[in-house]
Amino acid sequence: MINIPFNKAPVLGTELEYIQQAIDSASLAGDGNFSRKCEALLESITLSQKVLLTPSCTAALEASALLIDIRPGDEVIMPSYTFVSTANAFALRGARVVFVDIVENTMNISPEAIKRAITPKTKAIVVVHYAGVACDMDEIMLLARDNDLFVIEDAAQAIGSHYKGKALGTIGHLGAYSFHETKNITSGGEGGALLINTPSLVERAEIIREKGTNRKSFLRGSIDKYSWVDIGSSFLPSEIQSAYLFAQLQCLERINSARVECWKLYSELLSPLESSGHIRLPVISPDSGNNAHMFYIKCQSLEQRSELISYMKSKGVLTVFHYVPLHSSRFGLKNTEFCGVDRYTTTESEKLVRLPLFFGMKFSEVNYICENIKQFISISS
Repeated sequence: MINIPFNKAPVLGTELEYIQQAIDSASLAGDGNFSRKCEALLESITLSQKVLLTPSCTAALEASALLIDIRPGDEVIMPSYTFVSTANAFALRGARVVFVDIVENTMNISPEAIKRAITPKTKAIVVVHYAGVACDMDEIMLLARDNDLFVIEDAAQAIGSHYKGKALGTIGHLGAYSFHETKNITSGGEGGALLINTPSLVERAEIIREKGTNRKSFLRGSIDKYSWVDIGSSFLPSEIQSAYLFAQLQCLERINSARVECWKLYSELLSPLESSGHIRLPVISPDSGNNAHMFYIKCQSLEQRSELISYMKSKGVLTVFHYVPLHSSRFGLKNTEFCGVDRYTTTESEKLVRLPLFFGMKFSEVNYICENIKQFISISS
């Protein structure tokens, strides 16, 4: 019986060796040797001003909300088509979350919709690089500069991807990566990183991450004792997480390259179905890189998508839909605003189905999946 899962977390073989080194060091709390190695490697890969590891991307986003002093009454613009953490981070600080529509072909936030949503109360724009494909960052950064707004990049899915040669997560004032087990690389199931791209924010970011203390300065020897100097929280991952992540970071290019090959094969094999108008495939803009975080197709309707997922399951293949737009959720309906017309967010999200894609996936598995999608289209047409 064929069984192709939606995802398999990558395992390189050096994770246990590094974890044992961390254990042998007898220092498993955050900001240890492996934490520093990961941060240095991420800074080298991304060219970010400063990278700080966090226990999750959620924690990185929550730290960013603290860092830009989000307060009750502030408005934060973001797409509704995203994971709940994107909104929660700012709602927790009392901000009014303002959702706007997405661009149909990339599922990324629409700059035009952002422009229409800006008010005197707007403090920040949060962009989500869906499937690791870049938003229109030139236009968004121009809007931010013209209106004195912060830009936070939710680059949870975007490690290793770029916009006009710049690493995603490094273009806005702040960026956030995820190292959850569903992402291209993982720190053992959970994990994240905060990218600080504005030098004036670095010192306070270190304080917020250390429970609001200046312990980081103490460890560097620049002060003789540390104390509580600001608000903050515990945003440090353990050395076990960092050791696992370091093994994966060292092989990031290898992992992403293998995923890209499967992504390209999907695109090649399914393009005839797009040409005949049966499905639509992902769009990669000329300015965006592709880290092959995700391969999805869009069906013609919600009903067809549900039937396809069921059909593929009967063939031993797990395919899944993605986010239910947050503005239509129970909490969203009561506590958020959708500014403008929901032209694409709901309708496009209802058609999207994600196909299996993971490091170590065989081309024969991609072929099998595509053949069964073709069979489904043939039967259902």
